Amino acid sequence: MSDLAKEKARLLKKRGSLSSLGSHEVRAIGKTKDSISTLSYMEEHGHHDDIQRPTVQMENTYRITPSRRFPVLTVKDLLKDVLTSYLQEEKYETELCRQMTKTITEVVKARVKDLMIPRYKIIVVISIGQIKDQNIRMGSRCLWDDNHDNFSSHIFKNNSLFAAATVFGVYFE
Repeated sequence: MSDLAKEKARLLKKRGSLSSLGSHEVRAIGKTKDSISTLSYMEEHGHHDDIQRPTVQMENTYRITPSRRFPVLTVKDLLKDVLTSYLQEEKYETELCRQMTKTITEVVKARVKDLMIPRYKIIVVISIGQIKDQNIRMGSRCLWDDNHDNFSSHIFKNNSLFAAATVFGVYFE
């Protein structure tokens, strides 16, 4: 084994992978190319590799109606609470509102999922805009089952901005 290979092996054992080496360490072992391939190692095999788990066979429920309806009023109160807490004191700024839209969407989706409504797909749409002398009209389309699917929405306004939030609950058979 050459000295260069021994040095690489020693550094890999010390650090875990060649890509984690600093540029001065790579030059020190004689490799000056721009591209470095990553080589990782694992000293011990995990015990979880030896255990084979049985596959779980799920049975069809043949349920075509929901056991629990989409809670429109609960979700509306949730939307009102989240929008008010996040946007009450905010002023409209383009970059801030772009990030706030993503954050509020994730928070609303997580809180609706915490309600554990079985077999409903949750879709959250939030728009934040600046209040000036303009109007806005928003709409949405999708395949809809009037008997099972539902939605909840809330509009928030302060002196500087508005937010329109809608949560769709679409029953998944």
